[in-house]
Amino acid sequence: MKHWSVVFLVGVAASVFAQTPGVLGDGRGGFSANYEEAEPVQEQMDVEPPAFPKQENLREFYVSAATANKFFIDASTLAPGTDGIVRYVLVIQTSGGATNISFEGINCRERSWKHYATGRSDGTWVKSRATRAEWRPIENKPVNRHHAELNRNFFCPVDIPIHTAEEGRNALRLGRHPHSPRSD
Repeated sequence: MKHWSVVFLVGVAASVFAQTPGVLGDGRGGFSANYEEAEPVQEQMDVEPPAFPKQENLREFYVSAATANKFFIDASTLAPGTDGIVRYVLVIQTSGGATNISFEGINCRERSWKHYATGRSDGTWVKSRATRAEWRPIENKPVNRHHAELNRNFFCPVDIPIHTAEEGRNALRLGRHPHSPRSD
């Protein structure tokens, strides 16, 4: 008798779920189109380069022992957008003495990055040409390894963008985001 009671209860529960649109079924034995809600598509913001970086605002971050370059984020330019993109000014000082400055963004959900503008030695910005302004995948390779480091350990822990600029500045100060999957 107990066996039939369990089978009956399981059958009733399955029937209720199958008839509840958006839960498990569509009432016809198949899955509802609402089973997994899609994330709303957000339009990307049109952005202008921020003020040119100042030495006192630069926060160094570690990339790897394989590079002699030094990498910095201008903490005053760190801007998580309502469109899910974290924007920032990146400064790279090469071992040969050159300094490269760029205004960039990281799309945490897509694991991609975009170059918006390049800084000139006279303190002005040059917007990127169309080919450079396209989204590129973030790959953990020796070239552009800094994007993978920023994505994973500072601005997009577990693929979720930081909520505030202060959260990003704190991650830079600590040497990584507290929720970063990186193991020490």
